[in-house]
Amino acid sequence: MAENIVRENKMGTMPVTKLLLSMSLPMIASMLVQALYNVVDTMFVSYIPYAGEGESPAVAALSIAFIVQNLQIAVGVGTGVGVNALIARNLGKKDFKTANAIAANGMFLAACSYIFFLLLGLFAVKPFMQLMNQSDPAVVTEGTIYLSICLICSFGSCAQLMIEKLMQSSGKTMLSMYTQGLGAIINIVLDPFLILETGTPLFGGAITMPFGLGWGVAGAAVATVLGQIISAIFGIIINHKLNKEVHLTFRGFKPDWKLIKEIYVIGIPSIIMGSIGSVMTGGLNLIFNGFGALTTTAQNVLGIYFKLQSFVFMPVFGLNNGLIPIVGYNYGAQKRKRIVRVVCVSCIFAVSFMLVGMLLMQIIPGPMLSIFNVAEGSDTMYYGQIALRTISLSFILAGFSITISAVFQAFGKSIFSMFVSIARQLVVLLPAAFILAQIGGLSLIWWSFPIAELMSIVMSVIFLIILWNKTIKKLPPDGPVVRVEDM
Repeated sequence: MAENIVRENKMGTMPVTKLLLSMSLPMIASMLVQALYNVVDTMFVSYIPYAGEGESPAVAALSIAFIVQNLQIAVGVGTGVGVNALIARNLGKKDFKTANAIAANGMFLAACSYIFFLLLGLFAVKPFMQLMNQSDPAVVTEGTIYLSICLICSFGSCAQLMIEKLMQSSGKTMLSMYTQGLGAIINIVLDPFLILETGTPLFGGAITMPFGLGWGVAGAAVATVLGQIISAIFGIIINHKLNKEVHLTFRGFKPDWKLIKEIYVIGIPSIIMGSIGSVMTGGLNLIFNGFGALTTTAQNVLGIYFKLQSFVFMPVFGLNNGLIPIVGYNYGAQKRKRIVRVVCVSCIFAVSFMLVGMLLMQIIPGPMLSIFNVAEGSDTMYYGQIALRTISLSFILAGFSITISAVFQAFGKSIFSMFVSIARQLVVLLPAAFILAQIGGLSLIWWSFPIAELMSIVMSVIFLIILWNKTIKKLPPDGPVVRVEDM
């Protein structure tokens, strides 16, 4: 028998439901805190006093800024997905040296990403805002201030996203939860004091701000980047001290272009997939420009919807963050039954989350919009209720598609996820939105979301069948057979 026996990671031995919950619940909790931050951020911005005519520009400004912020997140998360999957696979093979090298190259790529978004923040923000809203100069001004600060100081976000993936790849999701949760909590605490002025009435005048600096959207941006920077520093420290399987070191570091290529083989489709969301949202905002006086209303509705739906989608994404390393590890260990079981359990949980979200948006859309200081009888309240009830019809289908997309990523088949995302958001959703806008205006445009989701689920099932036939069913049910002479 071999003298040195490497202890099996829990991802290869623990019962799958217990394992999935143990790895996902911390991520779900931290992502719900992140979703709460998104809601709180926009909620306090909606209380910024506005003396002009029409809808307040602050919420619309953040809605447009989210397009570029989502792009930055897509690059960070997509690169992290490649790093995560490769590290998990090499841990499954007990190749710790390669896993550590992947981690160092991942942080190098995070630094490169920051340089790109720094340049965008310095030179491209105002022209972008002018393109997205051509009818309200106040939206352009507010959005330029907010987005410039977020991009110029995005080094914290880039580092935070990568360090979280390093911890998730080795099953240290509790550490990742602490990192992400800390940043979100700091943001939530700072938001009201940096955004609002002393004495600002909140919640219909029920309370007033006891103290505030009144920095407006600039305060929201400062709170965001401070949370990201502190979170990144904290994550690097606890990964160094508590993550025994992935050691991050730069002693004698040189970029390993072979490993970087492998990271991006998995990561680029995920980056493209996440970036497509920005293209889709940008396209919708351009379509909104055709609504004239309702342009800012439409952008407010879309922005509020994305904040609310994050409470529904974030738990599913948290579930996937636990699912990807489990599937990746057991793919490396060649354990088919564990892969099938954990995917089935994940689908059940994901669809259940989405069902709850759909029911809430069908039953109480008005109170949900009121969280963001939307007045009764306003255009935003009227069109917002229509939007929430219509878009939420697609949630159950989305739960399944999102989970299967994570499976593709874990197997290094992110290209499948990319094709589904391109078809859903660009080939179907945007053209459908344009046509529906011409037919029924702002009331009908939201049906483009359920229409696109129907196509998404069909493609996901087709690609899943291909993956099963070519890869999954060829794996041994319980791992490779160990011969006596190998013991």
